[in-house]
Amino acid sequence: MTTTQFNLSRNPFGKLILKNDAGEVFEGVSPVRAFPIQSPLSGISMVMNDGREVAWIDQLDDLGATERTLVLEELEGREFMPEISKIISVTSFALPCTWKVSTDRGETDFVLKGDEDIRRIGRTSLLITDNHGIQFLIRDMFEIDRHSRKILDRFL
Repeated sequence: MTTTQFNLSRNPFGKLILKNDAGEVFEGVSPVRAFPIQSPLSGISMVMNDGREVAWIDQLDDLGATERTLVLEELEGREFMPEISKIISVTSFALPCTWKVSTDRGETDFVLKGDEDIRRIGRTSLLITDNHGIQFLIRDMFEIDRHSRKILDRFL
């Protein structure tokens, strides 16, 4: 598939409007990532509320600055998955326990209920779900600091 050519704008209510090269206008489109964890900047589908795809983006960098900004704004508004950069501390190695972490959205605490709440995604990524269902991502468990890795090893 190749990136479909289109223009994006917002209506007065903040909904995305997509106009393709054929002159068709689609109001209320939403971007959906095909591979949100492993390849977040490629494979993005522009879909209608009913799930019908109206455009495809191979690489986000293929878009113009305006379209890229609008797609990223929309994705950020819909997706919430803080990325853990450091595990500061855990209250215990017995479960449940409270983790204090530093993320791309600031520091936070969360409760890890059980071992099953840490899932491997691919070879190096982890998805950690807290007691409220919020998912935290560790993109590469081998790239985080030594202290964080040591804590992770106790739970894996």
